[in-house]
Amino acid sequence: MAEQRRDVPDERGVDEVGGHPRDARGGGRRGVPQEVARAWDGLVATARRTVADGLVVGTSGNVSVRVGDTVLVTPTGVPYDRLTPDDVTGVDLSGRQVLGTLRPTSELPMHLAIHTTTDARAVVHTHAVHATAVSTLVDELPLIHYMSAALGGPVRVAPYATYGTPELAENMLRALTGRTACLLQNHGTVTYGGTLDEAYDRTAQLEWMCQVWLKASTVPHLTPHLLTREQLNETGERLKGYGQPG
Repeated sequence: MAEQRRDVPDERGVDEVGGHPRDARGGGRRGVPQEVARAWDGLVATARRTVADGLVVGTSGNVSVRVGDTVLVTPTGVPYDRLTPDDVTGVDLSGRQVLGTLRPTSELPMHLAIHTTTDARAVVHTHAVHATAVSTLVDELPLIHYMSAALGGPVRVAPYATYGTPELAENMLRALTGRTACLLQNHGTVTYGGTLDEAYDRTAQLEWMCQVWLKASTVPHLTPHLLTREQLNETGERLKGYGQPG
């Protein structure tokens, strides 16, 4: 049998080179590559986890995961428990919608800024309570715990900008320089990683550190001891060998 040309869409309407349906208006699961379908399932599970763990309320956060040159994102204004396998929503790296009929998250500029300037494969944005509270108080999360090193160093707060704007994305990228997490002033958190689990775990870690600092700071007549940059750097070196060998 003659080999099918790779530059010609197959019978399912999928371009085998880009892995995209010929027409984004088609929506649904039909014609979606298995890798994309699995990634979408993981994205939905992670989005639901942010709600279950109290990191977002309603549809206030968003999640993305990159598959090739396609970025799958949570759609805007849709409760996560209503998302189905047929609601796959994706854009290319320029922001053009290539999968689904639901409009992508309003924070798309922020997600694309990370996916196009870092090695991120997944991004998690939340409005976690303690982290958001800290974002209103300081310009950088005080070094309350050594796990700051796991996020690349002291966690910065990006200056406030209106949600969904290029200005917010630019402020965020500056705060993320050399980091995998930052706070957004009067807004929330952003973390990224090589997988959805890694990005989510960094979000949870950041929220926990913010909670620890807030609680320690409220004890009357006492001031929390903070780590030095030298102590944090030492932890960063030790963390390079942390975990099981790959």
